[in-house]
Amino acid sequence: MVIGHSFGGLITQILAGRGLSAAAVAIDPAPFRGVLPLPISALRTARPVVGNPLNRHKAIPLTYDQFRYAFANAVDEDEAKALYEQFAVPASAEPLFQAVAANLNPWTDDKVDTKNPARGPLLLISGEKDHTVPWALTNAAYKLQSRNEATTEIIEMPGRGHALTIDHGWQEVAETARAFVRRFV
Repeated sequence: MVIGHSFGGLITQILAGRGLSAAAVAIDPAPFRGVLPLPISALRTARPVVGNPLNRHKAIPLTYDQFRYAFANAVDEDEAKALYEQFAVPASAEPLFQAVAANLNPWTDDKVDTKNPARGPLLLISGEKDHTVPWALTNAAYKLQSRNEATTEIIEMPGRGHALTIDHGWQEVAETARAFVRRFV
């Protein structure tokens, strides 16, 4: 079983596509080659990092306002500040640059084998209010994955943003993932 969020959700799909999981859950997964939508909110969340090509090999911090828009837009101000204080750390820009260029680079590492019959069951979870990986991206991944003969499902968590795995409602997300996995493992 493999479960991941954001870029962890992309890695989850890569591993599942290689037949390396009995069941997989990708939560607000970063897009892979073939996922074509470019929602404005996703572009806005990526801009502080990919807006400067010199950032590619750096760890880039987000300001509170950037974090609030990208991760904590679906929680109140107090919780957003607490999440920022606890979880906001500079992160490598390299994966974001790779994801942004995945559909332009035939040698990208952001490829998922969506047709492997050994993939196993896959659940994609999307936060309804997610600005970073909005429904359009998760649903596009679902449409590609649903061509697989293995079970593929998608769920949109109402009122949830990209911080759904760390905010006050994380237990609901965890239980949704657990219930799906228990059906197959």
